[in-house]
Amino acid sequence: MNNSVSIRDLSLSFGAVNVLENLNLDIRDGEFLVLLGSSGCGKSTLLNCIAGLLEPTDGQIFIKERNVTWEEPKDRGIGMVFQSYALYPQMTVEKNLSFGLRVAKVPKEDINRRIARAADILQIQPLLNRKPAELSGGQRQRVAIGRALVRDVDVFLFDEPLSNLDAKLRSELRVEIKRLHHSLKNTMIYVTHDQIEALTLADRIAIMKSGVIQQLDDPMTIYNRPRNLFVASFIGSPSMNFLRGELAEEGGRPVFRTHGVTFSLDGYETAGPLNAGRKVVLGVRPEHVRVDGHLSGGEVHDAVVDIEEPMGADNLLWLKHAGHTMSVRIGGAKRFSPGSKLRLSFDMSVASVFDAETEERI
Repeated sequence: MNNSVSIRDLSLSFGAVNVLENLNLDIRDGEFLVLLGSSGCGKSTLLNCIAGLLEPTDGQIFIKERNVTWEEPKDRGIGMVFQSYALYPQMTVEKNLSFGLRVAKVPKEDINRRIARAADILQIQPLLNRKPAELSGGQRQRVAIGRALVRDVDVFLFDEPLSNLDAKLRSELRVEIKRLHHSLKNTMIYVTHDQIEALTLADRIAIMKSGVIQQLDDPMTIYNRPRNLFVASFIGSPSMNFLRGELAEEGGRPVFRTHGVTFSLDGYETAGPLNAGRKVVLGVRPEHVRVDGHLSGGEVHDAVVDIEEPMGADNLLWLKHAGHTMSVRIGGAKRFSPGSKLRLSFDMSVASVFDAETEERI
């Protein structure tokens, strides 16, 4: 498959601070790639380098196999949607959509055709004669997306476009952006700190920390087989449960021990040796902990309910077990009051074991 965007040994420094260092990334033609990470990890900086809004200290950027490292943003064949809508308040929606095209002296017939197409795709035809002050936040962001769409480019860049919207609007526009990608099949690079956006939108996710890509993979691989402790803790809400202990051996089989409690590792797919005595961290997601009536086999352990959080379709239990506090997701019909005793087991086939020192997956 051809690459739409290629980044080679990209570095960017602000004085003595290295924001990006020797970063390499290939984004496939038509792919929806999400750059995910917390504030300050370098994701927006990387996007701005691709857009031409920041000059890299070193390295090269290719779009459609053309070196655009030193080209102006307008010459890169990209459309960008920002966190702020950045609409001209005195212009109608139609004028906002057409402004860049009019400045570029695109023929009027072509402008009208592009606006009609964008308005149809984004369902903003009734808004074309309104001004931004007359629009809701969600409608303004649709117009901002439309302004990028009319440019008729190969690559779209999104810089946290939904972060200014309330939860309901974010959910609605997330679906619209996914539908837009399915319709256009253009390459889209999307920056967010919201893991739900990343998991639902992406073909692949690049999780970043301190300017370094920690893992680049499809959403389900990242969720189920995180490469290191940072990725495991960043993806998932609530976070994966982590139990610190060490590996041991019983009956010729590897086991995990913590605070005097032993867990069989039967079913765990390891990428490296499970040597006895090795200090490790066992990670289990809340939905992979089984409780009364749904035990998964293997060892069954006693736990005490600390707090229950009813969430409608399911409930979140916070348990005290083996010297740890851990979360468990169960069906909403079952209720447990604080202090209740229950029994639990782990589904080791979807668990993760990390080396306590290197924090890499074993």
